[in-house]
Amino acid sequence: MKLEAITFQGKTDQSIYVRFAAVGVKTLLASAADLVPADGSGGDILSTIHRPTTLSDVESSRESGWLGAIDRRKPEEIMTSLPPAATDPFLSLRKRLENTLSLYRFDGASARLIDWAVAQSGMNDPLSRFNRQELEELFKRWKFELDAHLTRLMGEARREPEAMGAALAKAPPAAQKAVQRLQGMIR
Repeated sequence: MKLEAITFQGKTDQSIYVRFAAVGVKTLLASAADLVPADGSGGDILSTIHRPTTLSDVESSRESGWLGAIDRRKPEEIMTSLPPAATDPFLSLRKRLENTLSLYRFDGASARLIDWAVAQSGMNDPLSRFNRQELEELFKRWKFELDAHLTRLMGEARREPEAMGAALAKAPPAAQKAVQRLQGMIR
């Protein structure tokens, strides 16, 4: 998920944040982890660390690499999950709000449904994998997750109201309506 340069016992090192499917986020110390690429290439493991976030990424990581063995999510889970930019706890609340609110640009309308499916799956043609009805159902589930996540962020924003104000100023109209709708449900 993230690399962070640190000083440990007077030496330069790196903290590696890895999200494992079964146990969540764990922090590894690069010098102590003794990581090697699973493909035996002998390359720099730190340059190969990334979190597959789309269906295309996960499927290609299953073909090779150590993340393929870790991330065994189903295509439906990938299509209904929110991107790390919206959920990453290492980002500021304001940034998570901005990233979450920007997702409301997808409204499920015909062309935007396909745009959403391309963004979620990483595939040029998601209709080669899913039919339209499946995409509509997956979008509904994704939208539910999006609303639930925004509700949690709004709860956090009660302690930082300026973060919500700044994020809403940049938000698309659909996101502003969603905030009003969810605020009515919270009260």
